[in-house]
Amino acid sequence: MSTFSQQLRRYYSWYTCGFLALIGTLAFLEYQGMPARWIGYVFLFFTIFLYAAIGVLSRTADVSEYYVAGRRVPAIFNGMATGADWMSAASFIGLAGTLYLAGYQGLAYVLGWTGGFVLVALLLAPYLRRFGQYTIPDFLGARYGGNGARLVGVGAAILCSFVYVVAQIYGVGLITSRFVGLQFEVGVFVGLAGILVCSFLGGMRAVTWTQVAQYVILIVAYVVPVAILSYQNTGVPVPQVMYGQVLAQVGEVEQELFVRPGEVAAREQYAARAATFREKIERLPVSLQEERDAITRRINALKDSDAHARDIIALERQRRDLPATPELARERWLEEMRLAEEKARAPRPHAQAYPGDTEQERDQARINFLALVFCLTIGTAALPHVLIRYYTTPTVGQARESVFWSLLFIMLLYLTAPAYAVFAKFEIYTHLVNLELDKLPAWFSAWSRVGLVSIEDINGDGRLQLAELSLNPDVIVLAMPEIAGMPYVISGLVAAGGLAAALSTADGLLLTITSALSHDVYYRIIRPDASTQWRLVISKSLLLVVAVLAATVAAQKPGTILYMVAWAFSLAASAFFPALVLGIFWKRANKQGAIAGMLVGGLVCLYYIVRLEVDHIAWLGLHDLRMEPWFGIQSIAAGVWGVGTGMLVILVVSLLTPPPSREIQEFVESVRYPAL
Repeated sequence: MSTFSQQLRRYYSWYTCGFLALIGTLAFLEYQGMPARWIGYVFLFFTIFLYAAIGVLSRTADVSEYYVAGRRVPAIFNGMATGADWMSAASFIGLAGTLYLAGYQGLAYVLGWTGGFVLVALLLAPYLRRFGQYTIPDFLGARYGGNGARLVGVGAAILCSFVYVVAQIYGVGLITSRFVGLQFEVGVFVGLAGILVCSFLGGMRAVTWTQVAQYVILIVAYVVPVAILSYQNTGVPVPQVMYGQVLAQVGEVEQELFVRPGEVAAREQYAARAATFREKIERLPVSLQEERDAITRRINALKDSDAHARDIIALERQRRDLPATPELARERWLEEMRLAEEKARAPRPHAQAYPGDTEQERDQARINFLALVFCLTIGTAALPHVLIRYYTTPTVGQARESVFWSLLFIMLLYLTAPAYAVFAKFEIYTHLVNLELDKLPAWFSAWSRVGLVSIEDINGDGRLQLAELSLNPDVIVLAMPEIAGMPYVISGLVAAGGLAAALSTADGLLLTITSALSHDVYYRIIRPDASTQWRLVISKSLLLVVAVLAATVAAQKPGTILYMVAWAFSLAASAFFPALVLGIFWKRANKQGAIAGMLVGGLVCLYYIVRLEVDHIAWLGLHDLRMEPWFGIQSIAAGVWGVGTGMLVILVVSLLTPPPSREIQEFVESVRYPAL
């Protein structure tokens, strides 16, 4: 073991002990009466200060240090950094919530995200390390010759990384708005400051050592609450082993809960609401005018009866909020009809595989499950911010070894996520559902203000039915300590872990975007004679611009964290995977094929996502864009179409155009047989 590696082990051992001591101190202070808000502030600002300090200490003006951490990160620490880089807000915040809502179907994320690292180890990591440059577009430019493939790679890297980083900053906004009391939009930019300090000053060097520190925090924060829950419910604090026992109890509760009269009545009310919206849509534009006229008559009646001004103002606001045109009415009512229909469906048992009322629905669920596993597996093996981590190891052998450590550290979280979902469902089914509305716990109103929890007493019985409860999947992990009645220090710990997960991934993504722009576009194409200092100035300036732009988009709350991340994976898989794998293992792949395949694959994937998720783009004057999914495959698995078409196009175009030069084929040979 090298002296450098020994020093790192010593430093991070002391760091871990110090963090555990901080948790113990805050727990004692809470017991002594320290306000919960102060605990939230300590966790937030202490961790951000810690990351900032590492960033300042790791600042560098060396290009190799800035882009690839000097290629001297030991395998085990690169594995921890990759784990933190990988376990984003989607894994930390969104995965358990998706497993809570989707049950068995959510396991597609666990299978896809872990399986992808097998492809990384077998097909990509050692060969990219042998290539030994700075970015993925660097490899594409060298392998296929010229700047065409490089520029397409830059565009694809920016697109998928930007979608991904927006999801991370969105997660930061959720955490800061709930646990520190900041407005969501303000919290987004507060978290952005923590991101910038690390990546702005020291690039990959600062990001790497910060991510190692962040991994320690996020894994402790993820495992501790569910271990406490496991101990409370089973007497054994090993949730990964004991959650099967609780899953059996959840199944028993479901059998009784789903057929309760109140639940059935609530679902019938939602079915009636969906039918009402369907009728209104069929009768447009007459139904819109009728609704406007009905509200007007009620307003006039209230004015004639000298009613309270507050009631009149409320009706006038309701009339103003009506859709302005039949087209907008159709769009809004279709969405409300879909929501009502979803609420009207009987819930599925948590452990039921490929749920559906008919054989066709079950087959459709199975197809979507397998398609999502495919996209996440391929996307994992193609994400630029993950692949460039293997540029940072000293040797090719350590690149392979660091994939093993990455999988080991990621496994700790992914084996825990299903347990989180089961324990959360058991708590909610047994302690929240059927509770009188005036006795709902304090956490419920707190998360309602953030917009992640809502209820509607549609059957008017004064009790909370499961059908009347709306939980955003992003709330399950963050609210779990409060749901289970744990001390607030555990809630603060979870917030710190979620913040570490979001910041670590955002750092890596922002660095990927700015490296592609500053190194692959500015230095390689626009100004090859640029000095080292000027290249870093350009990179840091672009980092600031991209970060602010991503925070601005995240402040608009464009979607759930997990959906945004799944789209990024499909885009990365479609644009990069065929070109990278064929570029390494097929000498006949040429520039024309790679450019065509990357463009067609990426555009097909993007087209599919837009057509399924967007109904209109006002500034382009486009309406009624939404289409039915091809073979029922959801947008989060759009990469199925992009990867297939991209691979086919590269094969066909390469065979129809001249083969690559002898120099390129020799380059492939040199990459294919890396030295240890």
